Amino acid sequence: MPTFTHDYLRNAAFQIFKAAGTPDQAAHAVAEGLISSNLAGHDSHGVGQVPIYVNRIKAGHIVPDAPFEIEKETRTTAVINGNWGFGFDVTDRATDILIEKALEQNIAAVTVYQQSHIGRLTPYAAKCAEQGLAAIMFTDSGRTAKAVAPFGGRGRRLGTNPICICVPSNEDGPVFIDMASSAVAANKLAVYRRRNEPVPEGWIIDKDGNPTTDPNAYADGGALLPVGGDLGYKGYGLSFMGEIFSGIMTTLGFGLDPDAKHNDGSFISAWRIDAFSDLEWFKQQVSDFIKFVKSSPLSAGSKGIWYPGEMEKDMEAKLRKEGIAVEDSVWKDITGLIEEYGIQNAVGTP
Repeated sequence: MPTFTHDYLRNAAFQIFKAAGTPDQAAHAVAEGLISSNLAGHDSHGVGQVPIYVNRIKAGHIVPDAPFEIEKETRTTAVINGNWGFGFDVTDRATDILIEKALEQNIAAVTVYQQSHIGRLTPYAAKCAEQGLAAIMFTDSGRTAKAVAPFGGRGRRLGTNPICICVPSNEDGPVFIDMASSAVAANKLAVYRRRNEPVPEGWIIDKDGNPTTDPNAYADGGALLPVGGDLGYKGYGLSFMGEIFSGIMTTLGFGLDPDAKHNDGSFISAWRIDAFSDLEWFKQQVSDFIKFVKSSPLSAGSKGIWYPGEMEKDMEAKLRKEGIAVEDSVWKDITGLIEEYGIQNAVGTP
């Protein structure tokens, strides 16, 4: 696999989206969102999405210059209609509105619907944490093709419905969880298929409901499982409630329409830490709590204890120095787009 600097890949993505008709602000937001995922070690949500998004633009599923619309607003809430624009840009702008309201009113919430894929949730929640806010976020995919079977079932009825919770601290970055309520994000299956590798046990079932490690079984009518294994009712419960917050509450809806556009609905809430306790005291307490937790003796075979978000922080530091590896098939598709749009000079050479 070829390896590139994050700056080169970010510019390549930006130039491709710009050539596909995306305004600069949105193109920057998408490129930044994708490369931040690569840097965090989540290639499933990284630059490999570029060809997919371009195909969605060509199919009319993404409107790159869509208007950003505030449909309803109070001092503490807002309903945002993305009008099928790029989710990275729509949700980033919605987060700015959320932060402004939360800083003024101590607590706020926004919902967003009719937007394309928004990638990982961390950047939006972390943006809140940078302003001294705690944040929680739910996202689902509306009526688009489902991926996850409910606990005890084998038919796809739920999205991967990720949840993110983030707080500020005195560490190098915020403390957060950003996790699918399924055993794994659906995009990660594509990575295993491209690499022709088996997936770990407990991720998927085949069309008959039998456990399997064959990533192709998912495409053949199988389903992802809720997170939790034998206790998967916990992940199922998170997914169920996430669908209500980010699907029903956003008016995005629920159900299954295989021909629907990919549509990420989001519910985001944030509140000022200093409405409850001194911010600097809180941040230091979080850092002290981390030290306390990490002082635990290691279990047999353990390589260490990491606080939530630490692995991504360490991975980003590593990849900023070493570069980001891109799978051959993905890079072939990206170079094909560079040639199609005639933007070789704008992209430059690695």
